Amino acid sequence: MTVMINPESWYRQVEEEIVEPERAIVDTHFHLWRNHPPFIDYLLEDLWADTGSGHNVEQMVFLECQSEYLTSGSESMRPVGETRFVGEAAARAAATGKTRIGAIVGTADLLLGAAVEEVLQAQIVAGVGLFRGIRYSAAWDASDQIANASSDPGSDLLSDRRFREGFARLTPLGLSYDCWLYHTQLGALADLARAFPETIVVANHLGCVLGSGPYHGRRDEIFEEWRRGIAALSECPNVIVKLGGLAQPANGFGWEARDRPPTSDEFASTYSRYYLHAIEQFGPERCTFESNFPVDRMSVSYHVLWNAFKKMVADFSEAEKELMFRGTATRVYGLDPVG
Repeated sequence: MTVMINPESWYRQVEEEIVEPERAIVDTHFHLWRNHPPFIDYLLEDLWADTGSGHNVEQMVFLECQSEYLTSGSESMRPVGETRFVGEAAARAAATGKTRIGAIVGTADLLLGAAVEEVLQAQIVAGVGLFRGIRYSAAWDASDQIANASSDPGSDLLSDRRFREGFARLTPLGLSYDCWLYHTQLGALADLARAFPETIVVANHLGCVLGSGPYHGRRDEIFEEWRRGIAALSECPNVIVKLGGLAQPANGFGWEARDRPPTSDEFASTYSRYYLHAIEQFGPERCTFESNFPVDRMSVSYHVLWNAFKKMVADFSEAEKELMFRGTATRVYGLDPVG
């Protein structure tokens, strides 16, 4: 069994009874990888150890993470290797009856412009019926204390002419666009979404609120900036927001450095204002929970994380919970029903 930054003994200090264990869940954001520093391998057995910890996780959506790329051929086609790798894992998962991989979101270099269509077509074929969209991350900050997306997208990626030419190829192929970016870039994502109203745009990690580097110690000020950005983004009806992904070191909450991991009550108390504001602005029909595992596993165990999610929305109606935990994801990613 592989582990992350903290040893298993660290996570085992907090073990909880599962809240609403019968609730069906689609986890809309996870990764599989080998040799991916600073992490150790996270493969199907590791995934199932987490999803099998008590919650009723029926399906998961894989998000690109530069894993298992092809090692030969054109540079633009190399991400197809990741989709093949995940497709094979999905077939194995389907044969076991354990948590399924219901959809794959891979990547393609949208800066190729119109030429990206060849890559997108290859990804669809490699995805064996599971390929639903791409993520080409825009996360960028001028500070050298903030980790930018590996492609080093710069400050103007989402408005770049070549990027938008490539982006325009998504909807005709039935593909959505997932975006990892920082809260300082929410306005740029809203501008992109307005320019392409027919394309489903999925904002990852609640817009990734920064709290490290030059953003450290400014939590309330940054919350207000983020709150305004989320409200403006919500005015774009084609945008979906993923509820999760705020337990990374970049968010500045520091769970990973504590002697003990957080309880679900601590987690919910710390983050509720972010989650509830996003839900208020977008509505449950445009919100979907994500674990962002194994990245957020640096800070919290899987069963505690989903307990916290359930506690944060305890006062919502059953229909609203169904949307956020399963229904919105099923619609956005075209998932087949389980059972």
